[in-house]
Amino acid sequence: MGPRGRRARRRGLVVGAAVGSHMANKRADNQSAQPVAEPASAQSDMTAQLQELQNLKNQGVITQEEFEAKKKQILGI
Repeated sequence: MGPRGRRARRRGLVVGAAVGSHMANKRADNQSAQPVAEPASAQSDMTAQLQELQNLKNQGVITQEEFEAKKKQILGI
């Protein structure tokens, strides 16, 4: 694997970790704010992940291609 491949893989790992961390923090915030936590639907979870992914793309953390690949993964296409 060349330098580009390693860089893309590392960026993918960073993106995955950032989305996962954000989602975990969001769940923790929601649980502390609501005494009785309701299970989140898969649809709203996907929406939140896609919104966070869009934020990362807008901030320049990931490229358009990386955004599209992760979006397909989240949507299962």
